[in-house]
Amino acid sequence: MATAAAAGVASLRYFPSSLRNRGYPGPIRGGGVVTLSPRQGRYASVAAVAVPSREAEPASSLGDLTRVDFPILDQEFDGNKLVYFDNGATSQKPSHVMKALDDYYRFYNSNVHRGIHNLSAKATGAYEAARIKVANFVNAADSREIIFTRNATEAINLVAYSWGLSNLKQGDEIVLTVAEHHSAIVPWQFVSQKTGAVLKYVGLSKEEVPDIEQLKGLLSNKTKIVVVHHVSNVLGSMLPIEEIVACSNRVGAKVLVDACQSVPHMPVDVQKLGADFLVASSHKMCGPTGVGFLHGKFEILSSMEPFLGGGEMIADVFQDQSTYAEPPSRFEAGTPAIGEAIGLGAAIDYLSNFGMQRIHEYEKELGAYLYESLLSVPKVRIYGPAPSQSDHRAPLCSFNVENVHPTDIAEILDLQHGVAIRSGHHCAQILHRTLGITASARASLHFYNTKEEVDVFIHGLKDTIDFLTSQH
Repeated sequence: MATAAAAGVASLRYFPSSLRNRGYPGPIRGGGVVTLSPRQGRYASVAAVAVPSREAEPASSLGDLTRVDFPILDQEFDGNKLVYFDNGATSQKPSHVMKALDDYYRFYNSNVHRGIHNLSAKATGAYEAARIKVANFVNAADSREIIFTRNATEAINLVAYSWGLSNLKQGDEIVLTVAEHHSAIVPWQFVSQKTGAVLKYVGLSKEEVPDIEQLKGLLSNKTKIVVVHHVSNVLGSMLPIEEIVACSNRVGAKVLVDACQSVPHMPVDVQKLGADFLVASSHKMCGPTGVGFLHGKFEILSSMEPFLGGGEMIADVFQDQSTYAEPPSRFEAGTPAIGEAIGLGAAIDYLSNFGMQRIHEYEKELGAYLYESLLSVPKVRIYGPAPSQSDHRAPLCSFNVENVHPTDIAEILDLQHGVAIRSGHHCAQILHRTLGITASARASLHFYNTKEEVDVFIHGLKDTIDFLTSQH
């Protein structure tokens, strides 16, 4: 009895935030110790492989086939195999990408565009090859339309400051939706405050997706830019970008698309979409952190002022003024994230090896399985539209459980079952307020996840709900 009591006290720091100091009849199993599986030999062999070929392997799900390339997924927490369902925040990285980063720093680390020696030439070649890979991946008309940035947030800020401050004035209108990520809202709030332009928000339809008819009704000759997501990081819904672009063009408005949740999961063709600007992040598409990209139509980029000043973005520098390089150099001041860009190129190689359409089809099936499985759990409320043949839904579900805080769910799932999900407002506070909530839990999947992992998540969620509701 004394031993059990001591264990209970020792485990108090692992209690969910809202349950601490409430009292608990017994200890939560385990002490939060991370145990790595003995896979070092396999890790080393995989890291040495280029892009793996799957043609000779027996038929299996894409998740089963690709897990071998992600060593991090072999981890165990207190005897539970890691189930990583936080891909909406960042994806895991395959060994192929880690090897590309290691090769750069180990064998040809050098600055780009500046040296004539062998290492610089090799680094420059790999860096620019990565730009071409990104351009081909999203079907850009010209690789010069791809600007490497620190992330998608910086890419949006680039457009806001370089295009927005120069083209918006008092009374102009910026149209957004209430479902945008903070990164797509806050920069335009800055621009609005500086220029006097007005922010207008599109609400949700009864299906809990941004109301496209309302968006069309807001468009006028005062509208100068429309800022929309391609796929919502909370609702899982997909917007009809081509239709939005066509309507916006009729009133002379530019369109910026946040494609962070679409480019990693489905084929994206920027020429077909027709948007003036599109942004995405490497870290959500199996690439390194610290790099993202902006796609912009070349004639628009050529008309824009630089975002940052310094080396590389200039043509000539005089004592009182400077002239600027053409895009993309104009917007890539200073030493860029060279290794990270090369790693992004390696991630694109990896994704392209399977094909984005194949990834998309598998994730649609997996996402529908997640949705239906969650729907079977009592007292669960899922946000956003249901999957259907006509409406695409991303492989993610934001949800709440009646009378249970989402952070408690996330904590217990992690500590008791090794399942990593998200809780909070997911950088979408306006959307959460619109839904009448302050936070939600989110399970977001990628192609290396499996239905078996969904089953583990659902089993853990039911156990978690039983435990948490018993404490009330």
